[in-house]
Amino acid sequence: MNRTDTRRRRNRYTRGMTPVIALLMLSLSAGCTESNTNQPTTAQQSPPQETPSTSSPQSGKTKVVTTFLPMYIFTKAVAGSAADVEILVPPGTEVHEYQSTPNNVKAIATANVLVKNGLGLEEFLDNTIKNAQNPKLSVINASKGIQPLNEISPVEKTGKKEEEHDHEHAEGNPHVWLDPVLAKQQVANIRDGLIAADSANKASYEANAAAYIKQLDSLNSEFQQTLQKNPNCTFITFHDAFPYLAKRYNLKQVAVVEIPEDQLAPADIQNAVNAVKKYKVKALFSEPGVDNKLLSSLSNDLKLTLRSLNSLETGNTDPQHYFKAMRDNLQTLETACK
Repeated sequence: MNRTDTRRRRNRYTRGMTPVIALLMLSLSAGCTESNTNQPTTAQQSPPQETPSTSSPQSGKTKVVTTFLPMYIFTKAVAGSAADVEILVPPGTEVHEYQSTPNNVKAIATANVLVKNGLGLEEFLDNTIKNAQNPKLSVINASKGIQPLNEISPVEKTGKKEEEHDHEHAEGNPHVWLDPVLAKQQVANIRDGLIAADSANKASYEANAAAYIKQLDSLNSEFQQTLQKNPNCTFITFHDAFPYLAKRYNLKQVAVVEIPEDQLAPADIQNAVNAVKKYKVKALFSEPGVDNKLLSSLSNDLKLTLRSLNSLETGNTDPQHYFKAMRDNLQTLETACK
């Protein structure tokens, strides 16, 4: 995400979300005791993490563009070397309020397939596709057939209400990729879409998808076996990214706390502290790569350890990065649930 544009990041919902900063409380409750070598081509001029190679238009391969990191990871896992896969939103860039570039339009204009998460997440897409004027473009909605969750927790607003944001997921919460079981369905949707667009490589897509889904099955088993030791662990978050994960593994999301990231008044800070204390928070979680002074201050004031939970919207583009990041999340949850 753009770390310098704090105003655009501060309410990070699909339509004005709170920033990707997670504050999690895992307290005592009923059951609690307390590899890809090809880099993606991006359509953004200055990707913050890596300089990708450029797909050759003469390669003869199907050209696939994906919206943001999880969609790139899943698509690259399925496509392997059978298709050229690009990413529109560079890892580390805010997707929820992303503004498309001329390069994005060009990428879609010359693509055969576009893969999106759906559920209203990629608001920049409609106009970008329209401007690309590509009548042959096949669009894969990776969330097709997935029953979305709406907000499952009360929202604690600690700053002044901003009229320009409605704080709602109009089509449901979009963060389905953080549930390994739903990630399997997204991979299957991508597989089927690629086969429909490029039937000549059906066997490759099927084999690659099957191998990745097998890994997702193993990951799901690890989460189940680990988190069942401390059922009904409760948490609070500043970014509503984890309801699918919570529902899948019998965790309890008790609230979403919104805080502004600039123009902080003393009352805003006190309200944030009060909200945290209200739910008896035991652990604080910041997202990798995010430096939030308010969370650091809160952790000091409340004598809480600041840990990290990853929503997979930034990081390595290797398809295996998903498993590493999710296992890191599992270890974090296991530690905090004890």
